[in-house]
Amino acid sequence: MIETISAITLATHDMRRAVAFYRALGFRMKYGGEDASFTSFHVGTSYLNLIAEPENRKWAWWGRVIIHVSDVDALYDTAVANNMAPEAEPRNADWGERFFHLTDPDGHEISFASLLK
Repeated sequence: MIETISAITLATHDMRRAVAFYRALGFRMKYGGEDASFTSFHVGTSYLNLIAEPENRKWAWWGRVIIHVSDVDALYDTAVANNMAPEAEPRNADWGERFFHLTDPDGHEISFASLLK
C-alpha cells in the first residue's frame, strides 16, 4: 500500500540562489546550505531536497509539486514581497483547493494550496 511521499528532489544549477528562494518562502532547512551539493528542507513530515547539477545538465519541463500550506494568501504575499513572480493571484479551484503557482529559479513549478472549508 502506498502511504505518503517521503521527499521530492529538485535539481539546481545554483544552490545558493535555490536555497535563498526556498528560505524566503519560509522553508526550514534540515541540512545542507548555500555551499552544499545537497540540501534538504522540512515539508511537514516530508522533505523538499535540492541537488546541485553542472551547467551542462539540462532538463525540460518535469511537472509540478503541490505543497499544502496553512495560509495560501499569506504565502502569496510573502512571495511578492520577496520579488518573486507568481503565475497569478491565489484562486479557488473547482476541486476544492485555493492555490497559486510559482516557478523557482531553476524552472521547477511549485503549487501552494490549501483545502477550501
